Amino acid sequence: MTERHPDPSDSDAGHPDPEENNITGLEPGGGVPPGETPPAEASTTWDQGHTEDKTQSKGITAVWIGVVAVIVLLVLIFIVGNIVGLINLT
Repeated sequence: MTERHPDPSDSDAGHPDPEENNITGLEPGGGVPPGETPPAEASTTWDQGHTEDKTQSKGITAVWIGVVAVIVLLVLIFIVGNIVGLINLT
């Protein structure tokens, strides 16, 4: 039976880094000391250049909800009117 995952140390291919013992920043055992690795990714908790202290007023929110409700109501009236035959566009 053949092995699915052969031991890489048994490979005849050479090591990709010929200077295996001279790797900068690598501690014995393979660990890397703090400060030697690049930062993983940027954080979104940093200052974004502006603050979001001002909240939208409740009146503006109510207006938008009303506008959307009116549009939905008009579309429903149009659809139901077409189904029932009250609105005849042809």
